Amino acid sequence: MIPAVRRQPKSLKTVSLLLVLIWVFLAAFPFAWTVWGSFKVEQDFFSRDSWWNAVTGVRTIAQTGSAFTSGGYYGAWVVRDFASSVFNTTIVTIAVVVISLTFGTLGGYALSRSSHRYTFWILMVALVFRAMPHITLVSGYLLPFFQLNIWGYLPTAIMVLVAINQPFTLWMLHSFFLSIPKDLDESAMVDGCSRFQAFRLVVIPVMWPGVITTGLFSFLLAYNDFAVTAMLLSQPNQTMVPKIASFLGTVQQDGNVMFAVAAVVSATAPLFLLVMFFQRQIVSGLTAGAVKG
Repeated sequence: MIPAVRRQPKSLKTVSLLLVLIWVFLAAFPFAWTVWGSFKVEQDFFSRDSWWNAVTGVRTIAQTGSAFTSGGYYGAWVVRDFASSVFNTTIVTIAVVVISLTFGTLGGYALSRSSHRYTFWILMVALVFRAMPHITLVSGYLLPFFQLNIWGYLPTAIMVLVAINQPFTLWMLHSFFLSIPKDLDESAMVDGCSRFQAFRLVVIPVMWPGVITTGLFSFLLAYNDFAVTAMLLSQPNQTMVPKIASFLGTVQQDGNVMFAVAAVVSATAPLFLLVMFFQRQIVSGLTAGAVKG
């Protein structure tokens, strides 16, 4: 007889559910509180009298006549021109992802199919550069960029971010390619495909979740970067994160803190939607990269 499946005690299920709810609350509360506070005035959200003012909006009602105000978003997007930083960030992130994935897929595939000993050392050198702090790499670029008069422009930051990100994409995509049997592309070559055709038509469609996962991490690197973009971009070409930092650097001016809060919400919301949209591909990509075929 097949033994009956043991059911978990109700107390264990209750405790597990309670722990999950506590974790979800602790993880979501900071962002939810920031979103709520972005529609208040500074005197309420950063009130020294009582944190309850951020909930009721006493000063917000007194100043605007309503419990909520969009003044922080107007100040960030219109007064301080946060829209131009969003545009700059879009250009930087798209360029970094496209260039990194292009070279990463080609390099990762070549290294995964190579039998030469130097493959290991190439990966080790890439790992060393990946482990180095970004600020040490950026400092080495400053002098030639000043001499060539290319400091402050978006292509300069894109070039450095790709150089920083490329070892990561190479390692990650290399592991994904290793999970795909060599027989797959070899069979395609027997059927008449060239090496590149086998790579493009047979291998890439199979490991597409891995490409999406790697592309998302590359996107996050460029999207959230501060050190590279703050040091290599001029004021008109700033991306979102340095722009938000510039709001916080002038807290003596009334309203600038709420500009920063609204800008933080504006910058974080797309990341939340992006991860939610690609969550299945991320999980399947990470799982595929962890299993070697």
